[in-house]
Amino acid sequence: MTTMTETSARFREFKMPDVGEGLTEAEILKWFVQPGDTVTDGQVVCEVETAKAAVELPIPFDGVVHELRFPEGTTVDVGEVIIAVDVAPGRGDVPAAPEAVQQPVAEAAPEAEPEAPKGRQPVLVGYGVAESSTKRRARKGAQIPGPAAAAVQAELNGHGAKAPESRPLAKPPVRKLAKDLGIDLTTVTPTGEGGVITREDVHAAAVPAPAEAPARAEEPAAVPAPVAVVADPAGRETRVPVKGVRKAIAQAMVGSAFTAPHVTEFVTVDVTRTMKLVAELKEDKDLAGVRVNPLLIIAKALLVAIRRNPAVNAAWDEANQEIVQKHYVNLGIAAATPRGLIVPNIKDAHDKTLPELGEALGELVSTAREGKTSPAAMAGGTVTITNVGVFGVDTGTPILNPGESAILAVGAIKLQPWVHKGKVKPRQVTTLALSFDHRLVDGELGSKVLADVAAVLEQPKRLITWA
Repeated sequence: MTTMTETSARFREFKMPDVGEGLTEAEILKWFVQPGDTVTDGQVVCEVETAKAAVELPIPFDGVVHELRFPEGTTVDVGEVIIAVDVAPGRGDVPAAPEAVQQPVAEAAPEAEPEAPKGRQPVLVGYGVAESSTKRRARKGAQIPGPAAAAVQAELNGHGAKAPESRPLAKPPVRKLAKDLGIDLTTVTPTGEGGVITREDVHAAAVPAPAEAPARAEEPAAVPAPVAVVADPAGRETRVPVKGVRKAIAQAMVGSAFTAPHVTEFVTVDVTRTMKLVAELKEDKDLAGVRVNPLLIIAKALLVAIRRNPAVNAAWDEANQEIVQKHYVNLGIAAATPRGLIVPNIKDAHDKTLPELGEALGELVSTAREGKTSPAAMAGGTVTITNVGVFGVDTGTPILNPGESAILAVGAIKLQPWVHKGKVKPRQVTTLALSFDHRLVDGELGSKVLADVAAVLEQPKRLITWA
């Protein structure tokens, strides 16, 4: 499969691929190349953010970048051309730029749509997206006009001959602030030395002027995508666009909460022995380099509980009215990242030894913190663990990850008075909460799973006897 269209013997185009499971659009976060740069097959040319994750896109051919069709910050539909490459540079017998490359996407789209094939269209990753009757939202960035495409695009990306309106001067943090607030830097009056735009200039531009209100009210119904606006001069309110991962989280959680009937059960458990085991494992030379922490033992305890109660590892198929029993465990770990909450999962976690599980956990967490988690890493989960204890929280009532049957919340581990061997002693105690889909998991099964996890954490030697 490919996302390329050969426009001539010299110029080729690269389209926005479906980078993960039917996604319809992605935002261009950063270009790593500029017009005139040489690229090679497999070289990453840009980073895009989908509703699931940030993904780097490699280009599948060699050549010299001729044109970038969209500036950074633009949301582009899957299948749109994002970059044109001269694959035969130096050939004087070919026109400088073919019409197919020069034509703006907005003008070409109406002619191409009637001939578009029905169903899913082949793209670079996966098989495209199904047709939808839902109207696409307006783009957040301007498209590059045809006749002066190369010159304008070069200026938008910060080099080449200046267009009639030169690129505003601002430091990267200020540019990010402007992007977050939905402010066009070309409309901001700079007050910094040498004409540099400051943070104060951006905040000042974010305050709507009273005289502009009537004009905005008279604009056509087709308004642009929502932008962040400071509601008053005092800065008491700020509006932030809901997009990318945050938008996906909201849709998924609403869908899960109102589709699957949630039940949550709780248990408080003495994990003193588990904490001692963690300390011992950290000193074990055979586990050198492995990320050993309480979460590792909790994950193993949940896997043991699933092995003893396999019916909990299932999914509800609404279309076919079937319960799909999973004979594998893809263990999801909820991770808080700068882009929002994501849930990558460890594939076939049930087959992993404790050291293998520790290595997988360490890799999963580091990849998530770097913002490099791929859509594939977040697909296909069966059960999830969310560790709210790292924030000092005792417990919670977690919402199921869509398509999964259960999620275990782990609270903070605290030193508390506890009756141990008939006497009140200070012990390490935590509270576990298990939410499950009551369509597939009844109270008895859910209680058994939670009780088994608690039993392992109270007596970790059960990891051996129950394995």
